Amino acid sequence: KSIRGLHTVRFNPFPDQGSNQSFAIGLLNEDGDGVVFSSLYSRDRMSIFAKPVKNKKSEYELTEEEKEALKHAEVK
Repeated sequence: KSIRGLHTVRFNPFPDQGSNQSFAIGLLNEDGDGVVFSSLYSRDRMSIFAKPVKNKKSEYELTEEEKEALKHAEVK
C-alpha cells in the first residue's frame, strides 16, 4: 500500500498577525491509512505536529484544517 491521496490546506490561526503561513497536509492510502502533518506559524515560533491516521480517523484530536486536509486526500 502506498500514499495515493494528498491535500494541503493553508490557513492563518492568528487573525491579528501574519498571513496563511500555517498548513495541514493529509496523506492517505486507498484504505484511509496515513498521516496528517500540520504546522502553526507565529512571529515568535513555529510548531510542527504529526498525527497517525487509521481508516480515515486519528486517535488524536484533529483541528478543522486537519480534518479538511484528510477529507480532500481521500482516494476515490
